[in-house]
Amino acid sequence: MATAEFGKAVRRWRDRITPEAAGVPAGGQRRAAGLRREELAMLAGISVDYVTRLEQGRATNPSDQVVEALSRALRLSQEERAHLFRLAGLATPGPETVPAYITPSVQRLLDRLTGTPVAVFDACWTLIVANEAYSALMGDPSVRRGNERNGVWRHFLGPGTGAHRPPQEQRDHEAALVADLRAAAERYPADRRLQRLIAELRDGSERFAELWNSGAVGRHRASRKTIDHPQVGPVVLDCDVLTVEGGDLRIMVYTAEPGTEDAERLALLTVLGTQDFVGPAT
Repeated sequence: MATAEFGKAVRRWRDRITPEAAGVPAGGQRRAAGLRREELAMLAGISVDYVTRLEQGRATNPSDQVVEALSRALRLSQEERAHLFRLAGLATPGPETVPAYITPSVQRLLDRLTGTPVAVFDACWTLIVANEAYSALMGDPSVRRGNERNGVWRHFLGPGTGAHRPPQEQRDHEAALVADLRAAAERYPADRRLQRLIAELRDGSERFAELWNSGAVGRHRASRKTIDHPQVGPVVLDCDVLTVEGGDLRIMVYTAEPGTEDAERLALLTVLGTQDFVGPAT
C-alpha cells in the first residue's frame, strides 16, 4: 500500500520537471514552472482525477503499471524510480521481469522525432510509450488497457493493427512475433504477466498455438506496410525496428519515401494528430 509520501513525491517531482523537459508545449500563463496535473495525467496515460487522488493520498494502491508510467512521465532516474516503487509498497521490477524502463536518451529520441511515428515496445511487444505522430497514424494508445497494449495479442486475438502485408510477409511476421515471445519467456521465466499472456494466446488462437507448438523461429526485418487510415486513406510506409542494447526495448519507426503521395499523407497526419479522432487501431 502506498504511503502518504508517495503522493508528496509525485507532487514534488511534478513541480520539478518543466514542460519543455517533458515534451509538453508551455504556452499560456503558468503559475509554476512544473507540469500541471492534467499534463502529467496525459503523459502517464491515466486520468486527472486519479493523479489528484494519488497526490492527496486518497488512492493508496497504485499498480506497478501506474508507477512505471508516472516514473516515465516524470523522467525519473533509475534510483528515483526505485524509490517511487518503494513508496508505493511495490517491489522494483528486477532482472527476472520484462524491463519497461525508458532511458533518458530514448526519451530524448522520441522528443526529437515529432514528425515521425515512433513507438517503444518491451521485449514481449507491449507498447510502453508512443509519440503523437504514432497515435495519429495508429490510433490513440492511451485508451488501451492490459493486453490491449500488446502487439502479439492484438494480432492474434484482438482487432489487429490496421497494417496489411502480402501473404508470405504476413506469415513471416507471425512467426517472428511468436519467436520473439518465446525468446522473452526464456529470458524472463519468472515474469507472471508474460506467462499469463502466452497461456491466453495458446488457448484463444489456433494459429498462435500452431506456431508455438511447432517451435516457429523468425526475426523482425525492415518491412513495408500499408496502413488503412480512416481520414487520409491507405498510407504505404517503411517500418524499421531498432533494438536498445541493455534495455531490451524495441523502437518502431515509420517513414515514407520522400516526394510521394504517402509522404504527403503522413505529413497531413501530424496535423490531424492534434485533433480528436478515432484511429484504425482503437
